[in-house]
Amino acid sequence: TYFVFRAKFGFSNITGIDYSPSAIHLSGSIIEKEGLSNIKLKVEDFLNLSTQLSGFHVCIDKGTFDAISLNPDNAIEKRKQYVKSLSRVLKVKGFFLITSCNWTKEELLNEFSEGNDCVVFKCVLTSGFVYLGFLPFVLQCFTFLFVGIACFFLC
Repeated sequence: TYFVFRAKFGFSNITGIDYSPSAIHLSGSIIEKEGLSNIKLKVEDFLNLSTQLSGFHVCIDKGTFDAISLNPDNAIEKRKQYVKSLSRVLKVKGFFLITSCNWTKEELLNEFSEGNDCVVFKCVLTSGFVYLGFLPFVLQCFTFLFVGIACFFLC
């Protein structure tokens, strides 16, 4: 998993969340197999977080925002709640890395800057791999730097 990669390269105090207990169980099995002890796993719904989840220097999203965006049940409000949850768990001067296949840079900037002064810190654009049978498929990865209630987006 993504956490195993980070842990093997010296990152510590890693927390992984998912709303699915099955996903957490599977991740736990992988972490145990790899012999890693510096990764905590929690069953959490990012849209309805417990108060225990806060104070992170880095938050990484590899598809959660995309999945929330595709929800036919009040997607706009859920995207707004996602941004509120993110601002609650991320420390001042924290980094938010998001990988998206559904949003352009401008769209993501608009989503995350509403109510914040938001600018992109770093963006990476990759293309040319097959996803769901389509080629080329474009994947965009952005890093936001949140400073207080502002975030900076520099490309």
